[in-house]
Amino acid sequence: MDLTTRNNILTIVLAILIVFLAWFLYRSIVDPYQEVIEEREMVERERHRMELVRDVLVQYRSRRGNFPPTEGGLDSLIAFLKTDSMMVQRGDTLFRFMPPHTYNPDSIVFSPRPPHNRFEYTLNDTIRPRLYLLVNPGTDDRIGDLQRTTMLNAPNWN
Repeated sequence: MDLTTRNNILTIVLAILIVFLAWFLYRSIVDPYQEVIEEREMVERERHRMELVRDVLVQYRSRRGNFPPTEGGLDSLIAFLKTDSMMVQRGDTLFRFMPPHTYNPDSIVFSPRPPHNRFEYTLNDTIRPRLYLLVNPGTDDRIGDLQRTTMLNAPNWN
């Protein structure tokens, strides 16, 4: 093998190695950043869904006079969305899900993050005004408080 052929082969091998290493460096920078962006979007979707449940709770209270009880409270919200005439007609415009999901009364009480945990709802009906706590299990996100009236309908992330 002469010197020119050997240099051409070495140049090709090094060019391929440079392209591969450049691709590897690009992926090692972009992939973690992409994961951070996806996590932020998921947190935003979860919080938006919790705010929708809060809005349904407010509508429930204004139309029925009180918040639903702790036992079966979220099921009462689903039934309210399916049976109340105004909610049936305007539910999809009042409670828009963030893309890629579409409005579905059955899924409003579930987190959009897999494994789609059900939100936890608790009502404190021993004090006036009645207070509720809506919690997203697996996170620190919550709306309301069971003791402080100033936190009624207030999320903890604002």
